[in-house]
Amino acid sequence: MGFVVAKSVGNAVVRNRVKRRLRAVVSHRIDQLPDGGRLVVRALPAAAEMESSALATDFERALAGATRRSRAGRR
Repeated sequence: MGFVVAKSVGNAVVRNRVKRRLRAVVSHRIDQLPDGGRLVVRALPAAAEMESSALATDFERALAGATRRSRAGRR
């Protein structure tokens, strides 16, 4: 698992805050990831202003879409 938080998100303090919040969101959902899977989360600039609940919702939506596409590709 990795996080990409570019300078466009904000200064170092803001980027680190976004990474900490994303780690917290992902840590509660790590068991939903497929075994042996790789995950890279890229934060967009809007993430700097989002509430943690909104980040969690976006992550859930993205994870569901990625899982769906992954399963469709295995058929």
